[in-house]
Amino acid sequence: MKTPNKYLLLILTLGLITGCADDNERNYQYFPDMYQSQAYEAYAESELFPNQTTALKPAEGSVKRGWMPFEYADNEEGYQRAKKELENPVPYTEENLLKGEELYGYYCAICHGDKGNGKGWLVQQEKVLGVPSYDDVGRAITSGSTYYVIYHGRNLMGSYASQMNRKEMWQVTQYVMKLKRELEDKDELPFDKDTIKNKQLFSTSDKLELTN
Repeated sequence: MKTPNKYLLLILTLGLITGCADDNERNYQYFPDMYQSQAYEAYAESELFPNQTTALKPAEGSVKRGWMPFEYADNEEGYQRAKKELENPVPYTEENLLKGEELYGYYCAICHGDKGNGKGWLVQQEKVLGVPSYDDVGRAITSGSTYYVIYHGRNLMGSYASQMNRKEMWQVTQYVMKLKRELEDKDELPFDKDTIKNKQLFSTSDKLELTN
């Protein structure tokens, strides 16, 4: 058979196949594995699992990759310990300070104010009351207590641990302490020359994150 005749036969065959198609019925599946997944669907019933469903809870004690427990409990004792003991492991650099300022603007300024004086927009609108200034003598905040409150929350302020990672919370802490010094008319601190700090507070992935 000559080549043109082969093409003509192919065209006629395709025309017959497509012409006999019925829009009311499903077409043939040439590769059914591409359409019918062999994987279990989430929350589907299954006799293979103890609770008869494919949606199982994580194994007890399991944590996400890179997560490390925070050793200061969410209570008054934990707060006082963090206030006294906890130090900022993130190098005090211009880059980290600018990042802290950026994050502060996102999450904190609306209540605490751009200057940290407790006169944010929500306070001025009387939507939130009783936000203290960072230079409040009675509270005498430290880097440790600031990070603790960002991590756990305190009084009316909720936790921001789900919005920021550990490095970002420490960067915000740096900027908060900078605002505190400005409110107290204290001199600004010089930037760190040694940008690699390792205080054994971070996991391996967190330590890599510090150098980014």
